[in-house]
Amino acid sequence: MTGLGAVFRPQLPPERLRAVVQLADTAGLEELWLWEDCFREGGISAAAAALAWSERVRIGVGLLPVPLRNVAITAMEAATLHRLFPGRAVLGVGHGVQDWMGQVGARVESPVTLLREHLDALRALLRGERLTTAGRYVTLDDVGLDWPPDGPVEILAGATGPRTLRLSGAAADGTILTASTAPDGVRRARQLIDEGRESAGRTEPHRVVVYLLTATGPDAAARLRAELADEGLESVPDLGVAGDAGTVAKAVQRLAEAGADTVVLQPTGDEPDPEGFVRFAAEEVRALVP
Repeated sequence: MTGLGAVFRPQLPPERLRAVVQLADTAGLEELWLWEDCFREGGISAAAAALAWSERVRIGVGLLPVPLRNVAITAMEAATLHRLFPGRAVLGVGHGVQDWMGQVGARVESPVTLLREHLDALRALLRGERLTTAGRYVTLDDVGLDWPPDGPVEILAGATGPRTLRLSGAAADGTILTASTAPDGVRRARQLIDEGRESAGRTEPHRVVVYLLTATGPDAAARLRAELADEGLESVPDLGVAGDAGTVAKAVQRLAEAGADTVVLQPTGDEPDPEGFVRFAAEEVRALVP
C-alpha cells in the first residue's frame, strides 16, 4: 500500500499546529510532515509538541539542515523523540537552502561532504555506538549517547541532485523528494538512489517520500498555477494536482508507479482551510489510493 501524508506548512503560525495535529490523529492520517524552513519554525520543537498532542499519527520532519546542527545534538534530539514516542518520529536531514545557510554564516564549501559525514555519524550514534572521528566537518572524540533508541531508527535524506541522490542511497535509510519532482523525476531519482545503494552494498528497503503540491476546492486550479509560477515551475509538465479526491488519488498513483513509497500532499502556501485539507487527505484521498 502506498503511504499517504500531508504537510503542515510553516507559513502557518505555530499556534495553529495543535488543531491540525489532533485532527490528523483522529481522522486517521498516516503521517503529518513539518518543515524546518528558515526562519519560521523549529523542526524538533514542533515535532515534540505534535507527538505529545497525538496518539498514533507519525510525525515527519523534512528536513533538518545539517549546517545548522552539530551531529551530537541531532542524535540526542532524535534519540529522545524515539524513546518518548517509539516508532512515530520520522526525521530527514539535508543540505538546507544554501542562501539561508549563508545568511546565518553556516554555508560550507562542500555540502555533499558535510551531509555524508553527518549521516554516517548520526546513524552510528543512534545505533548506540561510541564514535571517534575527525572529518572535514564532523569531529567527535569518544562520543556516545547515554540514552540511544531502543531499536532501529529510520533516518532519511533530502536530495535533488545526482550526487546527493546517490549519497542518500548509500548512507541514508530513505530519501525525501521535493514537490518539484514529477513522475519521470521520481524514476530517475530511484535509479540514482539504487546506484548509491549498490555501491555501498545496501540491500535493505529504502523508502522514497515525495511531496505532491495539491490544491482542492473551487479555486484550486488558480491557486496551484499561482504557486507554480511563484516557484518558477509553471513550464514543468506533470507537477502538482488540482481537483477532487479522485483527481488527487490518480496523481498519487502516478508517483507511486514511478517509485514513490509515500506521497505527502503539500497544500499551497495560501491554503484557506488547513484542517479541511488534512481531513480531505485522510478521509477522501486515502480511500482511493491502493
